[in-house]
Amino acid sequence: MEQFLKIDIFGKQYTFKAETEFSHAKEVADLLVKEVRRVELRQPDFPVSNNQLGIMILTALNIANDNIEIKRKHSEFLSVISGKSAKLLSKVDDCLIQMFQ
Repeated sequence: MEQFLKIDIFGKQYTFKAETEFSHAKEVADLLVKEVRRVELRQPDFPVSNNQLGIMILTALNIANDNIEIKRKHSEFLSVISGKSAKLLSKVDDCLIQMFQ
């Protein structure tokens, strides 16, 4: 069954077909709306009606920056875990060798 998601940005309602699980699509849409509002609040000197594209671009840049930062931290985390796992396996191997000598 097709499900459609409605979001409201700048007083306009947009409807999208949920291509993934509806709850996930809603979470993504809610994040977008929240981020747009956050950027709007940071631009109090500019009327929203004159700056909608700029707000959307800044919102997209903020979300992209967050995504890149998360990927970087995830990569660093995997590297640390990989190093610690290698050390642990080496110690286990050493113990096994000592046990069977």
